[in-house]
Amino acid sequence: MYRTGRTLLLGCLLLAFPLLTQAGGNSLLIPATGRCVLNTVPEQLQQALASCQQAANGGDAQAQYELGEFYYTGDLAPRDFQAALHWFEKASLQGHANAQLRLGTMFFRGEGVKANNVQAYIVLKMAAVNGAEDAMDSADLVAEQMNKDELDIATKVLGQIFRNYLIELQTAGNSPFSPLP
Repeated sequence: MYRTGRTLLLGCLLLAFPLLTQAGGNSLLIPATGRCVLNTVPEQLQQALASCQQAANGGDAQAQYELGEFYYTGDLAPRDFQAALHWFEKASLQGHANAQLRLGTMFFRGEGVKANNVQAYIVLKMAAVNGAEDAMDSADLVAEQMNKDELDIATKVLGQIFRNYLIELQTAGNSPFSPLP
């Protein structure tokens, strides 16, 4: 059942993707810009961290994601789920697919936040729309844990998000979804 829905959703998205990229400046599909590198030798970590934080505070979604990963994995510093959550949320709001995938997983597992399947499902579906490879499978796993009421709520919220998105595209003027004269 989920496989058919996933195939149908992905097919629609692949067909619509060229149209969506022409819309420019939309709120769901914003490419990450810039780069920060925290995979460095310990002697250079503080400088790299400062540079990455500067870029992230300046709105660079990729830098925000990299900081989230830095604090989430705990490879070079102690794990800090609150800091990871903060940076993943910032990047997610800019449409960063991998940040949305990680954030949805954190909501599902209750890492740094109270577990919330509805929130996890919504964020994971957004991650799938934005291109995170494993997001649809993860959303399906979350859906298996949800009751009908939770799934209905999540579906309604997603529907509203996409309605607002289409309205935004239509009012942009150069939208492929604008009504024909």
